Amino acid sequence: MPRDSLIIDSLVVRRAGREVLHGVSLVLSRGEIAGLLGANGAGKSTLVMTIAGTLPADSGGVTLGGSSLLGLSPDATRRRGISVVAEGHRVLGALSVMDNLRAAGSNLTMVELRREIDGALSLFPELTERRRILAHNLSGGQKQMVAIAQALIGRPDFLLVDELSFGLAPAIVLRLGDTLRQIAERGVGVLLIEQFTTLALALSSRAHVMERGKIVFSGTPEALIRRPEILHSAYLAGEPAELIQKRETLEEIRHAGTNG
Repeated sequence: MPRDSLIIDSLVVRRAGREVLHGVSLVLSRGEIAGLLGANGAGKSTLVMTIAGTLPADSGGVTLGGSSLLGLSPDATRRRGISVVAEGHRVLGALSVMDNLRAAGSNLTMVELRREIDGALSLFPELTERRRILAHNLSGGQKQMVAIAQALIGRPDFLLVDELSFGLAPAIVLRLGDTLRQIAERGVGVLLIEQFTTLALALSSRAHVMERGKIVFSGTPEALIRRPEILHSAYLAGEPAELIQKRETLEEIRHAGTNG
């Protein structure tokens, strides 16, 4: 069965005996970017970890191509086509950039690995000249590039990006946003978990809002902007809903940043 959709159906997850996700459902298609918005503690990272196999689910389903992913290890989930860029641009600091990329493709043949590394570096040419530098000596933005490149080495059908903009300068965030759009154009489905709502709405063709472990909105960014009370209720940090009056493009965000 083709892997055209990642389907989360009525997912219930408990952590430390407390129910954190309350019947979450959403569908992510290949080639689209979907934004997952919500305040800290809404359950966004729990959802990502459950999809990725890091946390067990109590009930519900996560399926890809008609096959369940629940109960699989993180490595097995990755082999099925799900890659995660975790919050905090995590890399193997004691290894060089190239060794970080090689480590991400340990299950590939040498020919496949070279091809995948070349493809990842074509998205991030900045890393080519830094390929021998230890990862802990990179800037935060460069580390995030390495983290995304690592995720792509696995040739995913779907990429889950948890807090793309965390701790990064606006110019770097825009650069990475452009890259996510290119990745989606290659046919990869991207779930973007993001507190920077303007960026998420600029990139996404579909938006989901989580509040207290539930999806309280699923629809187009334009439809979400017409209902600011949803964003207000979800307590999106740093960007009051009343200030989001239209769906800005990345170009408009960039222009505002250079002239503001």
